[in-house]
Amino acid sequence: MEAPVLDLFDRAAERDAASAAPLAERVRPATLEEILGQEALLGEGRLLRKAIARDELPSLILWGPPGSGKTTLARVIARTTRAEFVPFSAVLGGVKEVREIVAAAERRFTERRLRTVLFVDEIHRFNKGQQDAFLPHLERGTLTLIGATTENPSFELTAALLSRCRVLTLRPLGDDDVERVLRRALERDEKLRSLGAHVSAEAVAALARGAFGDARRALTALEAAVLAAGPGGDIGEAQAQEALARPALRHDKSGDSHYDLASALIKSLRGSDPDAALYYCARLLEAGEEPRFVLRRLVIFAAEDIGNADPRALGVAVDALNACELVGMPEGHLPISQAVCYLACAPKSNSALTAYAAARADVEAHGPLPVPLHIRNAPTRLMKELGHGKGYAYPHEAEGHHVAVEYLPDALRGRRYYEPSKMGAEREMGERLAAWREAVEAGKKKG
Repeated sequence: MEAPVLDLFDRAAERDAASAAPLAERVRPATLEEILGQEALLGEGRLLRKAIARDELPSLILWGPPGSGKTTLARVIARTTRAEFVPFSAVLGGVKEVREIVAAAERRFTERRLRTVLFVDEIHRFNKGQQDAFLPHLERGTLTLIGATTENPSFELTAALLSRCRVLTLRPLGDDDVERVLRRALERDEKLRSLGAHVSAEAVAALARGAFGDARRALTALEAAVLAAGPGGDIGEAQAQEALARPALRHDKSGDSHYDLASALIKSLRGSDPDAALYYCARLLEAGEEPRFVLRRLVIFAAEDIGNADPRALGVAVDALNACELVGMPEGHLPISQAVCYLACAPKSNSALTAYAAARADVEAHGPLPVPLHIRNAPTRLMKELGHGKGYAYPHEAEGHHVAVEYLPDALRGRRYYEPSKMGAEREMGERLAAWREAVEAGKKKG
């Protein structure tokens, strides 16, 4: 008689544990058909779906933002494969645990010819040595690896590991998909249904919009709203917005998001789109990026992409840097915004960039060529006797403050690095330079 009593207690404990789990865990999809928003990977006829059905899964790296379904997909695979499925967290576990898992996998494979599927959550947290430790076991077929990461595998995982895995990119869920997730939770979750809350369509839509493609965030906010409303409570758009609170903008100062946003800012400035440039600038700053990082990029941009088409641009960028350091944040947004608008709307030229690149190429190709004697420094009598500075013509004493002579080393005479664009102030600068260059060429012919 005692066994059934213990069984009842066990089942009650299981029900209590399930009820205490977060909503996202309670309604996690159990089949491929229930996974939303990843049709490009899991649609009928797709390679991954066929591999799962045949139980011939290759090692995988699942790359996607939070709440896109990486862990869910791994767990669905666990239910369908005949291999032993072992979950592991790279945050909580270390080398010792990995060795134990590998040893058990080897015994399983040797004794029963049973493969092991090892799911490693946040695999990017493993260092190079830990990642390389998997390689021989993947080669022998002892392990099939499924790694999940929010970071770009190209940067975070070793080339050797990537060459043995197929990288699958999971996309953020669309608003429609998130709405379907929320409605399904309201219909299926016993705890939510027991509370009898009334959730409006406007509230569901607001939760979906505010989740930014993260199903887990949407479900967490839904549960918070329902619990706050109490039994039979009404949840409208205002309650949904309150449950969402302020969105935590995903931004890793040393990761992929950081460089994507910085790249988007610069490319928007280069494309003369102040609206897009302001948006990406705000994305960086509101996510906690250091203002100096943004301002340094603006200074570089002013010289690289505007240059002499508007010589004031560099001054505007430097002034914004100084002003921001003077007033601090949040008022520092103002000089930053002013600089972004100015730089985006300024005429563009990369002539300074290409000119230096061309000059550097000649430095590398020709080495330290001797400086022409007439423009060498001559601070001593010996240097003067050796011809240093001899024949130097002082431009300010000439008509138009210009003399038609060559300044480059003999081996590079006539070389042209700087070619002014036709943009802004550089057009007039180019006209002056063309006249001076013509005078030098004419002087060569006379000589």
